[in-house]
Amino acid sequence: MTDEPPKRGDLLEAWRRQLKKLFGRKLSDRQLLIEQVHLAEQRNVIDTDTAAMMEGALLVCETKVRDIMVPRAEVDFLVEGQSLREYLPALIESGHSRLPMLDDKREKVIGVLLAKDVLPVVAEEGDEAGIAVRDVLRPAIFVPESKRLNILLREFRNNRNHLAIVVDEYGAVAGIVSIEDVIEQIVGDIGDEHDVDDEMPIRRHRNNRYTVRGRTTIEEFNEYFESDLSDEEYDTVGGLVVSGFGYLPIRGEEIAVHGFNFRVLRADKRRVHLLRVLRGDEGAVAGGTDDPDLLHD
Repeated sequence: MTDEPPKRGDLLEAWRRQLKKLFGRKLSDRQLLIEQVHLAEQRNVIDTDTAAMMEGALLVCETKVRDIMVPRAEVDFLVEGQSLREYLPALIESGHSRLPMLDDKREKVIGVLLAKDVLPVVAEEGDEAGIAVRDVLRPAIFVPESKRLNILLREFRNNRNHLAIVVDEYGAVAGIVSIEDVIEQIVGDIGDEHDVDDEMPIRRHRNNRYTVRGRTTIEEFNEYFESDLSDEEYDTVGGLVVSGFGYLPIRGEEIAVHGFNFRVLRADKRRVHLLRVLRGDEGAVAGGTDDPDLLHD
């Protein structure tokens, strides 16, 4: 008589008992699989990047929009009241392919303006005054902060949307989230127009805000800001910030280190990639505004 193959439930229970011996705690099915991924990585069955992607895929259904969204204070908004041609400089300066637009009272998001919709109009020799801006806007998609990423990703794919406006429990705009933000939770950081150029590890913006690459050396940082951060223990700004937290921070977390305010703009499960930096005496002014006119780079 041939033995029947073990059932899935029996295998999971056996793995759970074995891992409980190793880690000394009760594990959910998802935690169980993640620990198996970690063991496979430790035994060189899979490499680090593959393990990170597998873990990201398993955790994406537990992560919520609020955990990865770009907060409102970091969003470049357009404000209704100009012609399409007048919006072109803001689109070019931001480096984004699409920007959300507020109404003239700056209370509600009325749509999303895509650069590819503006360019054909402004490229014409004639006057585009006959074309209303609202006629060119794409509809804005709104999602709650509490939505899980696996559901949002499915909606992005089904509706062919790339950007959503995040609203809080009172319906106010809390930030934005893109399909790329969701995918990065699985595959890691993706270099794009949001990032600082490789030739520019430090970039200055309005209101004395700076974006700094995590791999910028302490020596480069000190030279740029005329500071005296120590490079005896850490070679890079990212390493210094992670040390200050005591753990690998996620997007949106902030910390003050040696007179500078660091806010994590991009990070994955391995390192910090991009930081917003304010000098300590400027953080209260430049970091706390929600005025859209002050948020453009």
